[in-house]
Amino acid sequence: MDIRTRVAVSAALTLGLLAGCGDAAADPAGSAAGGPAPQATGEPWYDETTPASTGGTTGGTGSPCPVPVTFPLADGWTAKAVEPAKGELAELVGEALTKRGGSTVRCEVDGRSAGGGFLRIWAADSPTVTPRAALESFAAGAGETVAGQQFRDLRAGGFDATETTWLATNPLAEEESRNWALAVQSAGQTLVFAVNEGLITERTDVLPAYRLAVRGLAKGE
Repeated sequence: MDIRTRVAVSAALTLGLLAGCGDAAADPAGSAAGGPAPQATGEPWYDETTPASTGGTTGGTGSPCPVPVTFPLADGWTAKAVEPAKGELAELVGEALTKRGGSTVRCEVDGRSAGGGFLRIWAADSPTVTPRAALESFAAGAGETVAGQQFRDLRAGGFDATETTWLATNPLAEEESRNWALAVQSAGQTLVFAVNEGLITERTDVLPAYRLAVRGLAKGE
């Protein structure tokens, strides 16, 4: 998690402003069928990363992650919806957490109890934006310096998808982090699945859960 987000999260928790509620074959480690075969080992994609073991499924109407797709959860990771902030100050603080580059966060998958970080699922505010355009805006929307952004098209479960990776530098802390995000379109929405390294988390903490989720994407109800 980057410095800007950690500060905003701390403020939100202190003030009580946000509420949460709670085409490769499958491999033995628990990855779902339909994912892309490893093709780019090492920096920056790390396709050799083994997906996490499955601990359940979320997504779809009535779930803690109310988006029009379903995806597998890594063992020990839990999904919760991100509720809108209330009140003037809450809206200011909440916007720093829930809005980014033309997208609004819909849910968060928390892996801290399993030693991981966070996987966040965002929905583009414009229903007509393409996955690549949504990713470009998302990467630039954190107020950080973006460098070395790369894109690729691939299959993610049952969807055609676009994935991006980039290095972001926080202007205050001068902390550089590697980020990954993947976007798909489903039921008239463009959804962005995003993870990043940080001071607390490394790629081995976040990529296994991310790979599991995006390789197991399916249409939700």
